[in-house]
Amino acid sequence: MKGVLEKLANNSQTAIKDGVYDIRYANTKSQKNLVDVIKNNKHASLITEVKFSSPSLGNIREISDPVQIARQMVDGGASALSVLTQPYLFNGSPEYFTKVRKGVTIPLLMKDIVVDKIQIDAAQKLGADVVLLIQAIFDNKFAKDIDEFVSYAHKKNLLVLLESHTRQEFADSTKTSADILGINNRNLDTLEIDLATTQSILKDRNEKRIIVSESGIESPKDIQFLKKCGADAFLVGSSIMKSRDIKGLVSELVLAI
Repeated sequence: MKGVLEKLANNSQTAIKDGVYDIRYANTKSQKNLVDVIKNNKHASLITEVKFSSPSLGNIREISDPVQIARQMVDGGASALSVLTQPYLFNGSPEYFTKVRKGVTIPLLMKDIVVDKIQIDAAQKLGADVVLLIQAIFDNKFAKDIDEFVSYAHKKNLLVLLESHTRQEFADSTKTSADILGINNRNLDTLEIDLATTQSILKDRNEKRIIVSESGIESPKDIQFLKKCGADAFLVGSSIMKSRDIKGLVSELVLAI
């Protein structure tokens, strides 16, 4: 895993040096708390992702108006949106995030490879409600004290989604004060996806916090399987971004439960 993670971490350092996160304005965040939204949703809680490229798939969708895409997702019933701000390998940008923030009112997750607090500062200024942290980034020493990062995000009035992939990473994530715990079904070393990752990690679940299953979700059956495994919400990106009917697919997945 370290080779891929190192590349992703280095990309973030490059983006920091390039001034990508030098945000000089302040957007207004959502009035909705994502944890409450998920707890009160009787259907599947989807965090749908606006991303045009990824390390595993390359170009996913021709770059177009992110707001139009976001509104289709909202119309389909998404509980929140994840918007990529990482420019390298993901074709994301803070500019896309700002456009989406001004175009929708539901909670937004700033999706990036966070290795420095300047990215958390950027998330606050962009109007994010939630920021992503990745357990393996800290375990592999590409960023320092995870507790310090979580605390810093909280001081900026941001919720933290802390993502893990292995049972050990998940166990470590439960020791933090992160608000939401994520399980990435994708192995960052091989880029292979296995939904059984969520099943394995949650086999003996005794965690009370919201748990989000991420990656590899394509159908209502996937949602139903992961729900039975113990997932409370679902982050879905590539399959929706590849779809010719974004609103229809989101609605289909939301109504799987």
